[in-house]
Parts: sequence; C-alpha cells; structure tokens
Amino acid sequence: MGRRPSLDLSLYLVTDTVMCHQFGLAATVSAAIGAGVTVVQLRDVDATDDELVVLGREVMAVLTGTGVPLIVDDRVHLVGSIGAGGAHVGQSDLGIGQARALLGPEAYLGLSVQTLEHVVTAREHDDRTLDYLGVGPVWSTGTKLDAAAPAGVQRLRQIASVSPWPCVAIGGINLERLAQVRRAGAAGAAVVSAICGQPDVAAATRGLRAAWDGTST
Repeated sequence: MGRRPSLDLSLYLVTDTVMCHQFGLAATVSAAIGAGVTVVQLRDVDATDDELVVLGREVMAVLTGTGVPLIVDDRVHLVGSIGAGGAHVGQSDLGIGQARALLGPEAYLGLSVQTLEHVVTAREHDDRTLDYLGVGPVWSTGTKLDAAAPAGVQRLRQIASVSPWPCVAIGGINLERLAQVRRAGAAGAAVVSAICGQPDVAAATRGLRAAWDGTST
C-alpha cells in the first residue's frame, strides 16, 4: 500500500448542517476554507444516505481546486458517490481493516480514539492503513450527544506521544484552548461550533487560524 500525500490537519472543520442553516452548508465551508481551514469532514447523523450524497456533492463543488480534502464521517460506502477524499470512522463504526478495503489504497482514513488501548489495537494494522487519529473529546462538547466522557489535555498528550499517526484533537475546542492543544503534541484541532453557526464564518476561522499559528495578538 503506497503512501498517500500527507494531510495538513492543522484546522479541521467538522460540519453541522443544522448549525450552518443561516448561510447554508456549502457557503459556510467555502468561507471557512478561504480563511484557513485545511480539512473538512462531512458529518450529519440525521441525513439519509441519499441526503448525505447531495450535501457532500454540494460541498465538493466548493472544495474542487482548493486542495482541501473532504472526509466523510462514518459512511465509508458513500465516499465514492460523493467524490470525497476519504472517510473517518469511530470505535463503534466499520472496522478500520474493512474500511480500508472499501476505500482502496488512495483514499484517506481517520479513526477516533479515546484511550491508549485504542491506539494499541489500531497498531495491530499496518501503519499505512490509517492516516491520522481523532483524539477526544478533550473537553465536554454539546455537538455530539453520544460522545465519550472528556479525557482532558493530559490524555491527548499521552496518545500523541505514542501514536505513529498524527493526532487531531476534538471536543470543546475554541480559540482560547488552541494553544494547549498544540503544546500537547496534536497536529491539528477539529472544531464544529467554533465555525459552524458563527455570525461571521470567515472572521471566526481567521481567528482560529491565527491562534493555531501563534500569530494572534
């Protein structure tokens, strides 16, 4: 299995269709990538498969030519129909071996982990099976009702230190917490409400981008 190009995980947007209703999902994503988002994950647990394909194709239309990949949450079987760059699975979703088999060698695959044991289990697979780990929730979150209990920055630091894959922190991350996430060894931060539903999506994203890069004043 060949190496896929490395992902820039620094500012990872996880979409929420309801939160984005004011401007629409595609317009929100467009503004966010123009202001510094580097990866977009399409997540809508309430959408049917057909609805998610429609949403995904709308988002792909604004991502084309930007170099920013679209990752589909959970529904690995829809990646091809959407034309997305890959998928992200959780501990209770399709197994990573099965997911990689469905995706083929070219697509990206991320995995959510909450514990060091999850990392150990993932390492039973070839390192090239996965591209990154999503670690969290770091803090409590209101955007994923079935999220595990928050594990804190120390757990993030522990996982990042032993993972052979770059780690993206998720869960309760906002402007003020980005510096802690980066110091803990994460390659990036995933956000939902810090961008989705903000009255000025581009300004909110620029603030996050500057905070991650250490250029905010």
